[in-house]
Amino acid sequence: MTWRLRRAGIADLEGIMDIERATFPADAWSAQTMAHELADPNGFYIVAESADGELDGYAGLLAPAGAEDADVQTVAVVERARRRGIGRMLVTALLAEADDRGALRVFLEVRADNPSAQQLYRTLGFAEVGVRRGYYQPEGVDAIVMRRSASRGEPAEDPA
Repeated sequence: MTWRLRRAGIADLEGIMDIERATFPADAWSAQTMAHELADPNGFYIVAESADGELDGYAGLLAPAGAEDADVQTVAVVERARRRGIGRMLVTALLAEADDRGALRVFLEVRADNPSAQQLYRTLGFAEVGVRRGYYQPEGVDAIVMRRSASRGEPAEDPA
């Protein structure tokens, strides 16, 4: 199966929220929060759409133009489509947009109990730079903070 990546819009809100609630049942964003994210000019949200028009994933980036730092806000793929490269496609597109907007570094948080996502991010050049204890609520799961530097920026690893 193939997917087409495209910019997400408010018309995608219902499909995105279906994926959001299924992927993050304990801490899903509200539809109001997601609508705000989709409309934010500093944001960049994309969806992975299958040939039959189904949304199989989405991802979002916060990257004000000209800012040195960008943040991957969220990445989610429906269960039936996981392990097929959609997550990699989505994150790669976010990284390209961060580069286009002039970001030198891209940050993200990933659940400490999600080794598959951590490995994906490592293969895309992210390195662990910290931990946020109890970040994911209500479960209290730690977040691993990861950073990827642009090729024109400093190395991903901290020199200290």
